[in-house]
Amino acid sequence: MSSSHVSQKIIPLIMCGGAGTRLWPASREVRPKQFLPLFGTRSIFQDTLLRVSDGALFDRPIVITNASYRFMVLEQLAEIGIEADVILEPIRRDSGPAIAAGAAFAQNRASDAIVLALAADHVVQDKVAFVAACREGLTAASAGRIVTFGVKPERPATEYGYISPGEVISGEVHAVARFVEKPDAVKAADYVNSGYLWNSGNFMFPATVLLDEYRKVDAASVEAVANAVNNAGRDLGFVTLEPEAFGAAKAISIDYAVMEKTSRAAVVPVSCGWSDVGSWHAVWELSDKDAQGNAADGAAVFENSRNCNVTTDSALVALEGVDDLVVVATADAVLVSRQKDANGLKRLVTKLKAVAPKVTEEHLKVHRPWGSYQSVDNGERHQVKRIVVKPGGRLSLQKHHHRAEHWIVVRGAARVTVNETVKTVHENESIYIPMGAVHRMENPGKIMLELIEVQTGSYLGEDDIIRIEDDYQRS
Repeated sequence: MSSSHVSQKIIPLIMCGGAGTRLWPASREVRPKQFLPLFGTRSIFQDTLLRVSDGALFDRPIVITNASYRFMVLEQLAEIGIEADVILEPIRRDSGPAIAAGAAFAQNRASDAIVLALAADHVVQDKVAFVAACREGLTAASAGRIVTFGVKPERPATEYGYISPGEVISGEVHAVARFVEKPDAVKAADYVNSGYLWNSGNFMFPATVLLDEYRKVDAASVEAVANAVNNAGRDLGFVTLEPEAFGAAKAISIDYAVMEKTSRAAVVPVSCGWSDVGSWHAVWELSDKDAQGNAADGAAVFENSRNCNVTTDSALVALEGVDDLVVVATADAVLVSRQKDANGLKRLVTKLKAVAPKVTEEHLKVHRPWGSYQSVDNGERHQVKRIVVKPGGRLSLQKHHHRAEHWIVVRGAARVTVNETVKTVHENESIYIPMGAVHRMENPGKIMLELIEVQTGSYLGEDDIIRIEDDYQRS
């Protein structure tokens, strides 16, 4: 294999910053759908990475996300044994600046970099067909084209934009005659009959070409992004884009910034079982079903019910005499809706943001870089939490002005610091942390540490934490 051929590996750029609420209440601001295991044990983000993990074709991936998801990204990378460069956006700027930042970063890695920009929250059921489309697109991308993946429509969908393919460029790859916005039902049927393709919103391009084409439209934003990459900070294994420079880039989608204006757009048609999982109806379509068309993730019983979709991580859900319903039950919220109306959920979540914002933003189970905690019981002067600490994980050295804590270890062993004293607390043992005491907990063992925390005091909010020292630089 010649070295010039080796350098033409594709660099995957995984776009992982979105906080979709279309799968509420499972998906929320702090843990959006790309990190959820909606199909099997792995998250959609993990499946996306594994799809582009063949070292013969793909190079080390770049993941671009925002600071609030950084430890979740690292954790999920580690679970599947994949290493990546993780770039943090200091502020959301839509897909244009994000892809430009990824391209500039890839270009610093290799001047002739070919980048494959993929959404972290799309499902592809036929990995072999997808990889074949990547090989097909690579030829056109190497010749200076910005290649988009056009999915052969399975139905006249109104939730996707469409691409009209033009003349053949090479093999299966066509020039793009035009991009069209999401159509109504009549237009969608026309598009399908005319051989249009769904626009999947995934692209492959030479980094230099994408940045050149972007520059023609908005040179100032491309320069701002390049400065943000070149002056990026590096700590704890993350690359943090320089905030002021990145903030100066105009927020715009890559479609408007580049794809709809460039003469270099090409499309490779693909049939790979693709979905952007944009609704609970889409989840139902991708799930295994019983003879009556019911799908269940979690404990569900159906009687005289058809085409229903149940997702539950807590209570048993029993449906009787209903059709075409979606029921999603989490520890603190239950959704009941009709299968078809995806936009209704968007309107509902907008309403919830005004009425009960917390339930759209956070889960009861809160993920932290060291593990997680979940509130089990709340009263006026007490709170009970279940805390899980990963092997080697430790919480910040901290104190509280308004509460005391009791920790009872139920699994593993905890090394606990209280003021000057350090002691190991084993299973079935407990320790008391007086109000105002400087304390810390860590897991020195090889298994997960699980404990029950009982807080008592006049104020139990998370903002009553004075961090004195923190491994994760949150103080």
